[in-house]
Amino acid sequence: MAATGRRHMVRDFNHFITCYLCRGYLIKPTTVTECLHTFCKSCIVQHFEESNDCPKCGIQVHETNPLEMLRLDNTLEEIIFKLVPGLREKEEQQEFEFWRRNQPKENGQEIPRCQWLPDGGGDGGAGADDGGDGGEDGDYHRSDPQIAICLDCLHNTGQSGESTVTDLMKRFIRCSSRVTVGTIKKFLSLKLKLPSSYELDVLCNGEIMGRDHTLEFIYMTRWRLHGENTYPMVLEYRPRIDFG
Repeated sequence: MAATGRRHMVRDFNHFITCYLCRGYLIKPTTVTECLHTFCKSCIVQHFEESNDCPKCGIQVHETNPLEMLRLDNTLEEIIFKLVPGLREKEEQQEFEFWRRNQPKENGQEIPRCQWLPDGGGDGGAGADDGGDGGEDGDYHRSDPQIAICLDCLHNTGQSGESTVTDLMKRFIRCSSRVTVGTIKKFLSLKLKLPSSYELDVLCNGEIMGRDHTLEFIYMTRWRLHGENTYPMVLEYRPRIDFG
């Protein structure tokens, strides 16, 4: 007689897909590389505001900056979304509403969407201008959660011994929260007409941001956690300083 397979319910997997801190389903599951315990991204980031220890096993994650020991688990996120119907849509809607509620206004008007700034390796498109329509590629991330930023120039001396970067004509932009620092650098190079070999640093609160950091990550781990409540988020740029 053939054995009939047992049908598993979502609750059978709850131990593996729920957060130890909030007890809800893992949202943007983020793993502590020192002990491999996984939590919601926002939960573990908030926990590390007060402690350098893993909340589950108690191991010290890092002496000074435990946020550096976190890694997003995109594979687990996709598994959870497949197991729990409607969870992805619910979270995307909540995220969209959060950014919409926190959109800044300049002179009473919403800061215009930066449609030409795509996620990842794009350079904004040839001939893209501030306030332009951006074309099809620029609209690719129209449905993403949006974030407003201010790009300020730090007039430091850089690679050539003198500052060659200047202020942007329009410092305030609004774009996808998933845009990376690498894309911001490409945008700045395009707008400032810098040679391709010229290197820039992008900073938040005086700390140089990694090329793969997204604006959302910077907002959650650098801007908000340092007690900054003002909008838009301020990023500074300068020529890369050669310490050699």
